[in-house]
Amino acid sequence: MHFKLLIALVEDDKTDAVLKAAREAGATGATVVSQARGEGLRQAKTFFGLSVETQRDMVLFLVEEHLARKILEKIAEVGQFDDTPGTGIAFQIDVEDAVGVAQQVRTLTAVVEGEL
Repeated sequence: MHFKLLIALVEDDKTDAVLKAAREAGATGATVVSQARGEGLRQAKTFFGLSVETQRDMVLFLVEEHLARKILEKIAEVGQFDDTPGTGIAFQIDVEDAVGVAQQVRTLTAVVEGEL
């Protein structure tokens, strides 16, 4: 079984909705790194040196490759990434190898066979 790493940078008030949607689309879990900070095309606004931008969470999903695109699209939809500039981004990276995922492999085998 091959995996993809989905990385989503999400406004912190949308993290729970993104996690729920990803799980419904086939993700078996996630890791959330809180209070990430980033900068897009426009520089962040400040007030007396303090950022007035919303905090972001970095959400990492290790997912089976056949489910990756569907999960990625669901994350983008729920996070409203294409609707409103600056709300977040998500992308996927190939994973060459992974350990500690035996339980997920057993669970996902039937799901992936049903998708194909």
